[in-house]
Amino acid sequence: LSQMSKQLETFRTHLQAFASKHKQEIRRSPAFRLQFQHMCAAIGVDPLASGKGFWAEVLGVGDFYYELGVQIIEVCLALRHCNGGLITLEELQQQVLRGRGKFAQDVSADDLLRAIKKLKVLGSGFGIIPVGGTFLVQSVPAELNMDHTVVLQLAE
Repeated sequence: LSQMSKQLETFRTHLQAFASKHKQEIRRSPAFRLQFQHMCAAIGVDPLASGKGFWAEVLGVGDFYYELGVQIIEVCLALRHCNGGLITLEELQQQVLRGRGKFAQDVSADDLLRAIKKLKVLGSGFGIIPVGGTFLVQSVPAELNMDHTVVLQLAE
């Protein structure tokens, strides 16, 4: 057990060094960011858990996802009167990218899903609904029952 703990600590140290060295690439590339998230998840590290602490200082990823969460909320609220509080992940991604401008970091669907999951702390207002091969983002506090889900799948 002690040897396993030592190996895990060594891995974490190397992961921190890797993060420091590749900070810009992690922030710039959604694909690289996704791979980094998978590496972190493998050892139980969540660099998005807080806007403070080592990961936020080294990478700034905590800030990235919090800012992205705010942008998601802004888009969802602005379009709620048009879509009733349901928007496809693809449409949300297009709207967020449009609002960020052409010089901002690129945002992947995975980045959006991670940011939306972090919005759960705000209550039941935001959620992800898998429909067929895509996702709908729900921005109204409502419980969807099986009838709603079937209608959404048919509408797809």
